[in-house]
Amino acid sequence: MARVSIQTQDFSLSDEVAALRAQDARVGAVCSFVGTVRDRNDGSAVKTLELEHYPGMTEKAIEAMIEAAFKRFDIYAARVIHRVGLLQPLDQIVLVAVTSAHRGQSFQACEYLMDYLKTQAPFWKKEMTPEGARWVDARVSDDVAMARWGLTTN
Repeated sequence: MARVSIQTQDFSLSDEVAALRAQDARVGAVCSFVGTVRDRNDGSAVKTLELEHYPGMTEKAIEAMIEAAFKRFDIYAARVIHRVGLLQPLDQIVLVAVTSAHRGQSFQACEYLMDYLKTQAPFWKKEMTPEGARWVDARVSDDVAMARWGLTTN
């Protein structure tokens, strides 16, 4: 199973978690995060969200993030799925799942990977609002989240 998938199709949380922990009796904890498309952002209604990326470059960047998580936390496996293309409110957009012996390491690694994804992964997001299309900028709160891990954004 690949650790990173960039795809247009939806994913099943239960299938992904089952595959991640399959036949690994060491696993005592699985932590997962699923991000979904909201219907509002920065005070405006969001009709659609379109995500673009650079194939190859994006996967390589996320693989490097996962390697950093393995060095920092005592985890057994990690899986990241990020959707691209045109998405609607309520659609799943991202999955981060991590296994470990104990919950603390899984929780921390999952949060670390999600913070890393929000600030470092090469994705471009465009929202369609009643006012027209707009590109989504990085948030100060995402930079703060990275700083808590002792990391800075590019």
